[in-house]
Amino acid sequence: MSTDSAQTEETTNPVAVTIRRPIAPEFVEHPPGCPFDPPPGMLARRGRGAVQPFELLNGATAYLVTGFDEGRTVLADPRFSADKFRNREATSFQPEEIAAMGEAATGGRCPVVSPEDAQPRGDGYFVFMDPPEHTRLRRLLTGQFTVRRMQALESRLREIAVDAIEDMQSAGTEADLVPSYCLPIPSLMISELLGVDPKDREEFQHNTSVGTNVEASEEEKAVAGGALYGFIAQLVASKRENPGDDILSGLVRATDPELTDAQLIDMSLVLLGAGHETTANMLSLGALALLNDREQLAALRADPSLFDNAVEELLRYMSIVQLGVTRIATEDLTLGGVDIPAGATVMLSTPEVNRDPVHFPDPDRFDVTRPRSSHLAFGHGVHQCLGQQLARIEMRIGLEELFTRLPDLRLAVPFEEVPVKNEMLIFGLHSLPVTWA
Repeated sequence: MSTDSAQTEETTNPVAVTIRRPIAPEFVEHPPGCPFDPPPGMLARRGRGAVQPFELLNGATAYLVTGFDEGRTVLADPRFSADKFRNREATSFQPEEIAAMGEAATGGRCPVVSPEDAQPRGDGYFVFMDPPEHTRLRRLLTGQFTVRRMQALESRLREIAVDAIEDMQSAGTEADLVPSYCLPIPSLMISELLGVDPKDREEFQHNTSVGTNVEASEEEKAVAGGALYGFIAQLVASKRENPGDDILSGLVRATDPELTDAQLIDMSLVLLGAGHETTANMLSLGALALLNDREQLAALRADPSLFDNAVEELLRYMSIVQLGVTRIATEDLTLGGVDIPAGATVMLSTPEVNRDPVHFPDPDRFDVTRPRSSHLAFGHGVHQCLGQQLARIEMRIGLEELFTRLPDLRLAVPFEEVPVKNEMLIFGLHSLPVTWA
């Protein structure tokens, strides 16, 4: 779950939109045979510098950050603004390009989405705010992600994972892990954290699932998105009347500042968008990586204490947010030896940052025993993902239970035939067919 670092696009639509328009294939499409190998464009850029200019569709120059240290600087230095909407007039982007930031950055041209997709952020979308505006809202949410709450979730998460595995077993000896296991875990968890009544969770999960289903039509997504927005609005109203012991109720009770209904809805949707598909994709990719590398899986089974380490390595190795973390330079500055003018857009390539050979030895190798080191999968600085501990717990428990309770688990199709989300900015799998017979 990542609320500040894993958002690729935000609009006033009821659900966060994942751009599915053409992305330059040499940048994001992984070569045939292994979806974990770096895209050709990534390999081609290595050695060309930690900060590389690239051309936008309108001819303006933006800057792609591929170095780890430079990435940390962009995320922590207040001279790089997260509020690309407020800084719209100062940037070289057109409105439609602002909505499409992250589509591609290959040294070629960056495709854009339609102007109607370029909407200003809502009052509660703190991921696109700077301090002090960002600080006020984030502080309220940080207070809800307490150590006590995270510890209490662990046993509940294990129950959810076990229930999903038992449901799969009762249905036969084959399953698609994406809808049967990887999506329900974060979906149920976020619904409980927001205080969704158990009798309403089926509707809640249906509408959130449609919003992330690549096979759903735009009309279906619009209907589901509208229903979800209305559902959250009603949920906010019910929490005002009868608050409980959940995150949304805690935000309703907040008085510094007191939040409007619109802000509460926006913040709930940010949590939903960040804590749903991102974690589900990490679970499915992590399962695939381990099913494909029996040596690494054997190491985990021989020493289950390595699961925590494996989660960190998977977060570094996968970096599912392929592009989308952008900042606006608020003044002339120099980064990685490259001069960047005020108003220029700076874009982080998280997969390259987390595979920077200067920072990570043998960066393209997946190794669950790799000594733990910092990565930028959850961002850095004031916008670092506030739900990162929950995401770690969901991944660890999800993978632990899956490979412990299904010791004969294996792929039901050849590894090369597992369908990968190459056309989307959030990397993941369309499906993961497995068997344990």
